Amino acid sequence: MSFFQHSAFLRLRTLVSGTPRRPRHPLLRVVLGVVGIALLLALLAVGLVVGLAMLLGGLLWRLLARPGKPVRVRGRTLEGDYRVVGKPSLAR
Repeated sequence: MSFFQHSAFLRLRTLVSGTPRRPRHPLLRVVLGVVGIALLLALLAVGLVVGLAMLLGGLLWRLLARPGKPVRVRGRTLEGDYRVVGKPSLAR
């Protein structure tokens, strides 16, 4: 008997990998597969509803919010001396 086929090794491999063994009964496999797909679809639907609610809430917030005070333009400007810097020559 090979070491890798020993029942203790197989149990340890199942514990370490974190993945449960698939059921042997074919009907139970199909039922669990359908339940898994239904769970994924439910999570997708919830995510879409939450996303749409956030988008609509943001749009309503913008529509109902009072327009803020206009930004005051400062009369001062920043003066300075500027020079154009050329591209550095690359040694090839």
